[in-house]
Amino acid sequence: MGRITVRRPVRRIGPNGETTRPDTLAAEEPLEIRLDGKPLTVTMRTPGHDVELTHGFLLTESVITARQDVAAARYCDSPGPDGRNTYNVLDVQLAPHVPRPDNSVERNFYTTSSCGVCGKAALDAVRLRSAHPPESDDSRVSTETLVELPEKLRAAQRVFDTTGGLHGSGLFDTAGELLAAREDVGRHNAVDKVLGWALLDGRTPLRGHVLMLSGRASFELVQKAAMAGIPTIAAVSAPSSLAAELAEEQGITLIGFLRGSSMNVYTRPDRLSGTGSPEE
Repeated sequence: MGRITVRRPVRRIGPNGETTRPDTLAAEEPLEIRLDGKPLTVTMRTPGHDVELTHGFLLTESVITARQDVAAARYCDSPGPDGRNTYNVLDVQLAPHVPRPDNSVERNFYTTSSCGVCGKAALDAVRLRSAHPPESDDSRVSTETLVELPEKLRAAQRVFDTTGGLHGSGLFDTAGELLAAREDVGRHNAVDKVLGWALLDGRTPLRGHVLMLSGRASFELVQKAAMAGIPTIAAVSAPSSLAAELAEEQGITLIGFLRGSSMNVYTRPDRLSGTGSPEE
């Protein structure tokens, strides 16, 4: 398994002069995902939880809908300059009943750590139809519970404490219990890892759950939540306009600027309860 962090010398310049000291950086390496031996995509990620990441990616790309759809997932031999396996190639064998994805939904063979939809073969393929539509989910969550989630997620971001350079994603129930938290240099990878964990644990569709994001809520993250059936998304920062449009279209409660005791509710406020409900 690749390193999660990397130590490098850094020259620090401050009011008292310059010093050279080691610094810890978040690792970023490519992961090539193959289906039945055929390359599907490459994503830049922080090594770790690669099987979860791959399952979450395939779920949110509508390739699979359940853990039974994957027969096996194995690292391929991908030697680095020193001859050792880099663990940067993962081959997934689909179950016999699962068709290969249509070429129109496949990504071009590269995805950056900052963008989960860069390289889509067709723009129309960006909006995928969920097998678990969240619109009819009647679960409710209190505002008192929501305001506690950012700190709970932050406490689970252990690598962020060391590097300051990772996005975090947390899956909570409506009582505010943290079920899983993952970190990655790519915000979409952090979400895929959490969703992959849920799929492998037999928890999908994720009705009655809250997805907590450490940064902004972008279009692709709302799409991923919709594909997993998540009814509520909360983010520390702002959503994009397209994220809000998609959340409204999918019937997802979208919350942004969740900081301290305040928040902005962009869609489906009917799922919120409690004396601390946001002002209209």
